Amino acid sequence: MSVLFEKVAVLGLGLIGSSLCHAMRKEGLARHIVGYAKSAETRATALEIGLVDAVYETAADAVVDADLIILCAPIGACGPLAAAIKPNLKRGATVTDVGSVKGAIVRDCGPHIPEGVHFIPGHPIAGTEQSGPRSGFAELFHNRWCILTPVAGSDSAAVAKLEQFWKACGSNVELMDAGHHDLVLAITSHLPHLIAYTTVATAADLENVTDSEVIKYSASGFRDFTRIAASDPTMWRDVFLNNKDAVLEMLGRFSEELSVLQRAVRWGDGETLFNLFTRAREARRNIIAAGQDTAAPDFGRAIKKD
Repeated sequence: MSVLFEKVAVLGLGLIGSSLCHAMRKEGLARHIVGYAKSAETRATALEIGLVDAVYETAADAVVDADLIILCAPIGACGPLAAAIKPNLKRGATVTDVGSVKGAIVRDCGPHIPEGVHFIPGHPIAGTEQSGPRSGFAELFHNRWCILTPVAGSDSAAVAKLEQFWKACGSNVELMDAGHHDLVLAITSHLPHLIAYTTVATAADLENVTDSEVIKYSASGFRDFTRIAASDPTMWRDVFLNNKDAVLEMLGRFSEELSVLQRAVRWGDGETLFNLFTRAREARRNIIAAGQDTAAPDFGRAIKKD
């Protein structure tokens, strides 16, 4: 793959940011990769393991002369980041992000993007429960979807170039309206995380079941919940605060379905239980058929790298 951008600034060097650095290195997508992180320890680690060519104490310094700027920070931090880098964004540069709520990114970052700079929000639907600069790997985005939500008036050539970038990182790419993205992700990602956090917290609060029993007898379902619940608390706090309308809509629908299940269990309605479980099983088969997971068991014990 040929160089797509002369200089790329990655603002935030956690799982997604560090994985992007690895992917860009592997595919030769950038001639010069620089980074920004608030933590001095993260900055030192990024240089030590070769994530970036240079790392900066301020985001404003990192974006000087950058052709592509990727905001890899929690959603609540992206608005202030955009404000901080505004004076140093060069004309013709592209600013994008990796957050899982797009309406909030458009609302908080859009006003700080100067005329002549391309603003194309994005969301790679990929991740693990790991975090930090050492957690990244180049294959994280392979055969995963990246959704781009261009704002009104976006330059088509800039959108096409960013699409090419994500495809070179291994992703499938789709364009979508920001509001629709937030509704889709509310059911496919945000609600499952909320349920996982609640389930693990409920187990922790049981007075007549000890912590050791919860750990010792965890079946694969509970283990998967604990894996999801191990995700970054700051990131997920910001997700729920910034996509609350869509999450509340999906939570309401989930509550209605849960009430149906509750009645079926209470009254021994096996037919209702069987039919719902059959529908859910088919959804799992469709995910595997689409190549978004494998039927092979791993129980979350290892991160599989291509």
